[in-house]
Amino acid sequence: MVQRASDRWISIALSLLLHGALLAALVYGWMMFREQRRAAATPPIAATVVDARTLRGLEQPAPQPAAAPAPAEDMGPPQPTPEERARREQAEQAQRQAQEQKAAEERAAAEKAAADKAAAEKAAEKAAAEKAAAAKAAAEKAAARAAADRARQEEEDRREREADLKRSLAAEEHADVARNGAALASWESMIAAKITHAWLRPPTAKAGIDCMLNVTQIPGGEVTQVSIGACNGDQAVRDSIEAAVYRASPLPAPPDPALFDRNLKIRFKPD
Repeated sequence: MVQRASDRWISIALSLLLHGALLAALVYGWMMFREQRRAAATPPIAATVVDARTLRGLEQPAPQPAAAPAPAEDMGPPQPTPEERARREQAEQAQRQAQEQKAAEERAAAEKAAADKAAAEKAAEKAAAEKAAAAKAAAEKAAARAAADRARQEEEDRREREADLKRSLAAEEHADVARNGAALASWESMIAAKITHAWLRPPTAKAGIDCMLNVTQIPGGEVTQVSIGACNGDQAVRDSIEAAVYRASPLPAPPDPALFDRNLKIRFKPD
């Protein structure tokens, strides 16, 4: 749709008229506001009531109109009343008291915390000292007990050694007695008889063979070593006797265990 030129001019005229009315309203409002302020600022007219008797005395001068009061100056915000000042002071005082009380409570709490900490540290030091003393006493007691145990063990070992020595001496004496007795001779005879029974007589052996045998045995009678001492036989005889000793192993046990000896001297006389 094409807008005509007359319609455009009508729109412009209406817009101008509307803006002019708005401007006129603003100007009118501002002028009314100014008149009201001016009327409020104009001081009131002072009036004096005169008695009729006063009017008769024309010789008295007419009373002068009171001077117009000076316009009130801007004094800033209104001052608080005494009640308000008292309430403010009470509020400030209460706030200061609350702050002082809070500070006092904080100081008391800090002092109590410091005292508790010092007491805890002191208690910890005391406990540590008591623990160290107890540990030292326990160590000393253990050392004393160990020393007593060592002394008792040493005494027991000494007594045991003395007892062993006495038993050994007694056994040695008993063995010496037994060796010098018939039991030793009987045992040696049994050994010689077993060797003779195991001996294979060589052709070179003559009558009257007499040889000393050095025999080493272990408990149980097993022979570990043989050597021929003085002997009237030749080498073949000597070798046959040595072989016979090994064949006779294990040797007979002694009738008395105290007679046992690792190194034996046996006289071999087969005839």
